[in-house]
Amino acid sequence: PLRYISKYREFVKHEAEKNKSQWKTMGPAKVAVPSPNDFLQKHSKEPKLAPKKKEQDGKKLLPLSVPQRTYHPVIRIKKNFINKNAVAVIRGVPKKPRPFCVDTRQGDKYPLEPSGLVPKYIKKKNYGVIPKYVTRRNEEMKKEEEEYEANVLEQLKKKAMKTLSDEERTNILKALKKNWEEINHAYQGLPILTDTRYKKIHKEELELKLKQLEHDIAAIEKHKDVYIADI
Repeated sequence: PLRYISKYREFVKHEAEKNKSQWKTMGPAKVAVPSPNDFLQKHSKEPKLAPKKKEQDGKKLLPLSVPQRTYHPVIRIKKNFINKNAVAVIRGVPKKPRPFCVDTRQGDKYPLEPSGLVPKYIKKKNYGVIPKYVTRRNEEMKKEEEEYEANVLEQLKKKAMKTLSDEERTNILKALKKNWEEINHAYQGLPILTDTRYKKIHKEELELKLKQLEHDIAAIEKHKDVYIADI
């Protein structure tokens, strides 16, 4: 069979030759050499101002102003600074010598004031004065202590003990004895045989109540003055 040949072959060949780059050449590019007369001169790139015109827009410039008769120019007087400085030195107060401190046999010295040997801090006006923040803090602490003491006294007053009157003491004794009689009556009515756990517990509870009542009755009868605290 014959080899296939595209019908666009000639068109493609023509387009390839048509769009060929013109700069693709063999060897160095042929570029025009610059002329030696076209060199960069000094101030050639600075903007050039238009020449000054004596007359603008066909009008003459106004004449220069003339000073008035009352004008007095300022006359500068030349000063002799050498004589001025000499007079200032003669009339001036001589400077006091600056104190130094020497600490070696070779004569090494340094200023005395920043050395710490001069007692300048004790000569301050506020030396030994208590700072304001310390005074304020002490006052706050004292105020807090006073408030705490006042609160404690108030609590003690609330919990102050009071004395029972004779009538109240008698009534309390009667009530305790009556309660003792009721519990004793219940205790006497217990069965002789305590064979269960409930009977044992009930008997022990009654005995504890009787002992406590007897102790309270004896304490009240023994002391005539009884004090009670409000808790």
